[in-house]
Amino acid sequence: MPSVSTEAPVIPGASAAPSAVTTDSLLSPGRLGYRRMSFALFAAGVATFALLYSTQALLPAISAGLGVTASQASWTVSAATGALALFVLPLSALSERFGRRSLMTVSLAVAVVVGLLVPFAPTVEWLVALRAVQGAALAGLPASAMAFLAEEVRPKALVAAIGLFVAGNSVGGMSGRILTGWVAQLWGWRAALGAVGLLAVVCALVFRALLPKARNFTSRSLSPRALARTVGGHLTDPLLRRLYAIGALFMTVFGAVYTVIGYRLVEAPFNLPQGVIGSIFLVYLVGTVSSAAAGRLVERLGRRGALYLAVGTTAAGLLLSLADSLAAILLGLVLITAGFFAGHAVASSSVSRTAKTGRAQASALYQSAYYLGSSAGGTLGAIAFHAGGWAATVTLGLLAVLGVVSVTLYGSHAARAERRRSLAGTRARARELATD
Repeated sequence: MPSVSTEAPVIPGASAAPSAVTTDSLLSPGRLGYRRMSFALFAAGVATFALLYSTQALLPAISAGLGVTASQASWTVSAATGALALFVLPLSALSERFGRRSLMTVSLAVAVVVGLLVPFAPTVEWLVALRAVQGAALAGLPASAMAFLAEEVRPKALVAAIGLFVAGNSVGGMSGRILTGWVAQLWGWRAALGAVGLLAVVCALVFRALLPKARNFTSRSLSPRALARTVGGHLTDPLLRRLYAIGALFMTVFGAVYTVIGYRLVEAPFNLPQGVIGSIFLVYLVGTVSSAAAGRLVERLGRRGALYLAVGTTAAGLLLSLADSLAAILLGLVLITAGFFAGHAVASSSVSRTAKTGRAQASALYQSAYYLGSSAGGTLGAIAFHAGGWAATVTLGLLAVLGVVSVTLYGSHAARAERRRSLAGTRARARELATD
């Protein structure tokens, strides 16, 4: 991580001079503002994943209740993640004009209201439509949160701060699925979705009460041409493109596994009830730990080393989950979850660090790729399961893991080639000076 200096970090969309931001205005661990911000964004992360994946653990119950197939029911997840992926970039542009804090507040409020309507959807088509609206509303949170942290937190604390936000995602995903599992077993899947909506209401109130005002944000006018220029610059950056691909591939694995796992466990030889299936998502606690520890992994192993560790852990979990043993499946889910959240925290924080301007758009592009991966993983994972069972879903996951390895190896090769070219250029200039 870069060292802290008296120079200001480049703020996306800021027109102020660099000297307008000093280290005194940046939040760091141990300060009250940092703790308030951490708790607020943790609550936002909980609400985001609890709402976004509220139907995932309920897919077998939704299939039975509405008389639809696994692939049809999976669209209640894919529609939400797909809409988020489509809307995250335009909403991040709005955050440049109206502020990260304001946009996150409005987005979370709309998502919560829709969440309270979702349980009353009369058909699967209505349910998918409401979930798409909910995903579009939630699109205002992830990229704006990353940009808020990049602007308000000292560089050395950035990976840890983003890790805490990602940890909130893991807690939200876990608590939402456990809550829906047990409530559905007692009162049905509609009551379960209502319970998630109430949980999100509490998180939204905590978020609004604790999030400190932005001190380093400068508003800018909305300019489609400037937005296109910024996005184009990010998409032509080789490192950012690789990070976007890594995020999408990691999320393809995760989306496939957690969309299908309920169907596997509800069938023979396991025949688990809905409440027990929901409780399996306690393994998300592993993701909370691994994402929060991502900063230390990067310090010890470097970014690529941390990614290789995350990839190896995920692949081992996929292979272990093939066994017809509940204990082996649970251990496999632990490894998959730990590897995914560590890889996601490393990749997403690397995006914020790599982008020197337009951080909101850089993060938005990462989130688009990430949630498109989730949408693709959920749909393809369900299709694979229908066609070839759990082994087919695992094969899909292993192909995505292989993709992460390939992208990371290519990045290492490109970095070495660039260093060689730079060294050759330096030597050539030295020879020219020596002959003058």
